[in-house]
Amino acid sequence: MEHFLASTFAVAIAEIGDKTQLLALLLAARFRRPWPIIAGILVATLLNHALAGWLGTVIAAWLTPEALRWTVVASFAAIGLWTLIPDKLDEDDTRLPARGAFVATCIAFFIAEIGDKTQIATVVLAARAPELWPVVLGTTLGMLLANVPVVLLGSRLAKRLPLKAARMAAALLFLALALWVAVRGLGDHATIPARADAPTRMEQARVASSRVERIDVASPATRPTAMSRA
Repeated sequence: MEHFLASTFAVAIAEIGDKTQLLALLLAARFRRPWPIIAGILVATLLNHALAGWLGTVIAAWLTPEALRWTVVASFAAIGLWTLIPDKLDEDDTRLPARGAFVATCIAFFIAEIGDKTQIATVVLAARAPELWPVVLGTTLGMLLANVPVVLLGSRLAKRLPLKAARMAAALLFLALALWVAVRGLGDHATIPARADAPTRMEQARVASSRVERIDVASPATRPTAMSRA
């Protein structure tokens, strides 16, 4: 639950003023069909962040716990500084596919999210989490929390969003996450607690040694033959 809530909160704040939120506003103005657009955002984000989260778990498997720890710290700090830069739509992002609202949203949102800071944040959040799906579901929910009101209310809400305050809050949040990991480490991702009833290495070695002795005693080569007894 901790990783789910952290992912939701982090991405929801980071998404305010992001180019994908601007894209959601553009899609709402273009099609004026909010529910197919919201469904498209959900599908595109879920697919994109599932791939991003999977990449995070692969990176975590390659790195040692200490290397992973400082990679996560540096990534969170970089994302925090990145969020301070005002975002805008590129010219390619404004070229919407000639499809219906749902298909156009799926394609446009998936492409716009590639390399975006919320996608990079998903990679890093998944790398530090013991399980993938709480992060993916949390970041997807965060995207919906930030974009659904924009789709439903359009420019009336977009003009009232405190973009500067949101960028500052997102930057502080990611810098705080970087500091937390630097001081406390990766927590339950780095170490897997041993069961209380699990045998120690010494006990395992003793059991293995006794098994070898029993095999040697029972081996035909070590038994006295009838001729030797005679």
